[in-house]
Amino acid sequence: MNPLLERIEIKPDVCFGKPCIKGTRIWVSLILDLLASGYDSKKILEEYPYISEEDIRACIAYAAEITRERFVEIKD
Repeated sequence: MNPLLERIEIKPDVCFGKPCIKGTRIWVSLILDLLASGYDSKKILEEYPYISEEDIRACIAYAAEITRERFVEIKD
């Protein structure tokens, strides 16, 4: 298992059980959406100074792990 994944937690009573950066209420999907929309790590860290570069990489690692298990249909 990727050690970065230890930075991600899923708690049923926090953020509806969605994957979050450990100790925060910041959804993994929020960080991925920001990256997909063109934000770089520096910009994300400016807006969320209480997370780290490693947390951002953990979100990417979590997404990579999830895509190994589930396929999303993409239309041409």
